[in-house]
Amino acid sequence: MKRLWSLVLIVALVLMSAACGNGGSGGGSGGGGSKNKDHYLFGYTSMTQNNPFFIVLEKAIREKVEANGDEMITLNPAMDVALQINQIEDMIAQGIDAIFLNPVDWEGIRPALQMLKEAGIPIINYDTEVKDFEYVTAYVGSDNKNAGRVVGEDLVRRFPNGGNIVILDSPTMNSINDRVAGFLEAIEGKNFTVVAQQDAKGDLETALGITEDILQAHSDIVAIFAGNDPSALGALAAVKAANRLEIAIYGVDGSPDAKAAIAEGGPFKGTGAQSPISIGQIAADVAYKILRGESYEKRTPVETFLINEENVHEYGIDEWQ
Repeated sequence: MKRLWSLVLIVALVLMSAACGNGGSGGGSGGGGSKNKDHYLFGYTSMTQNNPFFIVLEKAIREKVEANGDEMITLNPAMDVALQINQIEDMIAQGIDAIFLNPVDWEGIRPALQMLKEAGIPIINYDTEVKDFEYVTAYVGSDNKNAGRVVGEDLVRRFPNGGNIVILDSPTMNSINDRVAGFLEAIEGKNFTVVAQQDAKGDLETALGITEDILQAHSDIVAIFAGNDPSALGALAAVKAANRLEIAIYGVDGSPDAKAAIAEGGPFKGTGAQSPISIGQIAADVAYKILRGESYEKRTPVETFLINEENVHEYGIDEWQ
């Protein structure tokens, strides 16, 4: 009789253990443990929600998430990597099933990646790749190198004899590093000289101040290439204030403000356009495939292309493409 009761207790314990295991939300890097859930909680973090690009992108993800009856926590680190790491830790504590992550600093974000891995939370890295890519479950982002390349090609067309140029970059943002690399490839051997290359931090006001100083130091600049549209718009403001309207300005994003400036016919000549709407929608689709245990692509590049005065009105100046 004692042996019979022992067997009954063992069977009961096994069944209880199995029931507890089925109720957990841990998913591993592939989200396998989450695929049977009826409701998901997502985390979203970008380098800053003060940039219209990320506002539109977040909205595109949120619309898909909420259409599925799920929820998303959005936090804004405002270009502070330490804050971003703390916010991600908070989201882990709130029980997120997956995270959409765009890093403030592509290297400095590593502690957060480690925490997410330990928690078994899939990482959908978007727009800017993290350096420690082995932590990433999937990446969705623009073909940033091509975005810089198409701008460089347009510059060569406008200035066949070359000239002195300025680059406003942001070394902590790998997306901008890729854009600069594509741009430099396009102008290589075309008689252009980079007389200044400085970190504008992807920020309008920072770019404005830097450009003002550069314009005082260099009187023979033909063009300024900025790694994103906010930086380009800062450079544009400085060029206008200094009455140096002969200088061609280029950015990357395809933002409504940049397109409006191009349509004016002034110094802003072109932007390597991307689509935050497409990036957000595709990132959300990939996240659900991961959580449901379906097959997905590790990397999904999203098309980039040039917008200049010849085609700007095709894409509208009041909204993102």
